Amino acid sequence: MPDSPASSALKPATPTSGPARLVSVDALRGFDMFWIIGGEEVAHALEKMGGGPIISTIATQLQHVEWAGFHFYDAIFPLFLFLVGVAIVLSMNPAKMRGGRRPALMRILRRSALLFGIGVLYYGGITRPWPDVALSGVLHRIALCYLAAATLHLFLPRKGIVISAAICLLGYWALLIFAPFPDVNLKHATVGKKSSQADAQTPAQLFAGAAPTHGVFEEGRNYAHYVDATALPGRKRNLYYTNEGLLSTIPSVATTLFGIMAGWVLTATGWSERRKVAWLLGAGALGVALGMLWGLEFPIIKRIWTSSFCLVASGISAMFLGTFYLVVDVWRWQRWTVPFLWIGANALTAYLLVNVVNFEELAARFVGGDFMLFLDAHLAPGAGLLVIAFVGLLLPILILRFLYQRKIFIRL
Repeated sequence: MPDSPASSALKPATPTSGPARLVSVDALRGFDMFWIIGGEEVAHALEKMGGGPIISTIATQLQHVEWAGFHFYDAIFPLFLFLVGVAIVLSMNPAKMRGGRRPALMRILRRSALLFGIGVLYYGGITRPWPDVALSGVLHRIALCYLAAATLHLFLPRKGIVISAAICLLGYWALLIFAPFPDVNLKHATVGKKSSQADAQTPAQLFAGAAPTHGVFEEGRNYAHYVDATALPGRKRNLYYTNEGLLSTIPSVATTLFGIMAGWVLTATGWSERRKVAWLLGAGALGVALGMLWGLEFPIIKRIWTSSFCLVASGISAMFLGTFYLVVDVWRWQRWTVPFLWIGANALTAYLLVNVVNFEELAARFVGGDFMLFLDAHLAPGAGLLVIAFVGLLLPILILRFLYQRKIFIRL
């Protein structure tokens, strides 16, 4: 049975797995997930040791921008969605040839529903009464973007995919610029699990008597957050809105569609490897430039996934893919990718694992206490926390290595 983007993210890549298998894609997926499962914590621990301006800059780049702007870490989630699009091309073309569109569509629907359901369970399931059941989050967004992008890929020609991506970006821009909404700031001090969604006021209470406004991009005061407050059911991270809200799913789909376009480049017949690299790097640079220019009028904001943010993040993703493809599949420098392949082969498992198990706390049981104090006293202040962060990263990687070596790959 052909792999979906979700299952492709969980399948091991080896140079002997067939001509359609690209080690660079799996390695890049693992590189992306590496930062999520603990790479950022090591950088932050280094900064606390006084690692100097270079380490401090790295640590800053491994934090999300609070609102407007862009750091390296803001590209991590878009890169994963971009790679979902790449995997659609690599996995679905054989599906269409062998089984036709109907079976492929059934697989898309089934896998999307399963991933969405895992997302609901991951964020608490129904342990709390409604409305404290989360219907939005990272896994939910991956499911929706895969559903939309894979379905479009199944039924539309390439020109239709390009037009669809443009409609997503321009339509979202038009909504956030021109659509009126009540001039009320929804920003709330209570976020996450600190309160019940039942504490939220109704839209009628929130917006009663408020004058209309439009084209505003403050946190809690923009059209995307207004739509979340009025139309998004279930528990929301910020009580009235969330980072993976309803309306911002539209440009997120465009991110996955850009990944599909990158997949076309990688699978282009008659193209030399260096031409593919040039296209990926060139298109990526163009995307970043256009996004930065658009950001002068439509700010670059990850938490509402503005169209300018989508272009910048997708451009960076394309350049990462082009670089990995050049180094790993063209130059064949592959040995250094092995740890990333362990992670990328079970990407969903890695994500769930580090969010269910507190590996940093577990690491402290091995290298905390007096051992940590000894390192602080005899090496440098903060050395103990660095070792804990490193062991906290090493533990999930070793588990993923164990699964990889025994050919255990969890698939949807």
